[in-house]
Amino acid sequence: MNLFYGSVELRHLCCNVRKIEPLQRALKGLKVWICGLRREQSVTRKDMRLVEWDANNNLVKLNPLINWTEAETVNYVKQHHVPYNKLHDKGFPSIGCQPCTRAVEPGEDIRSGRWWWENPEHRECGLHRR
Repeated sequence: MNLFYGSVELRHLCCNVRKIEPLQRALKGLKVWICGLRREQSVTRKDMRLVEWDANNNLVKLNPLINWTEAETVNYVKQHHVPYNKLHDKGFPSIGCQPCTRAVEPGEDIRSGRWWWENPEHRECGLHRR
């Protein structure tokens, strides 16, 4: 049941079933995918651009928040009453599948609760491959 803890490759197999395949079905036939990625979220996102070509899904990927900080994002959500997941208020700055997501302690990296047993450079599921 928890085979994904065994290796990055096994975890990617799980992510493929839970995330990649469903997203590919949802994006089928679309021309643009608008994402909430931000550069400061992780080392794997630092080189992402505002507009990119997503060859994996054969569409344009737009990242309008790419240069926003966490503080700017939180302030905007509060100021404009944007609905958000209440788990953010409970120490989950990055939310994914239940077995692969944990709350983070104050001062920890915002993505440290995602795949915490892996090195930071591997903490992506494959949705945002380049």
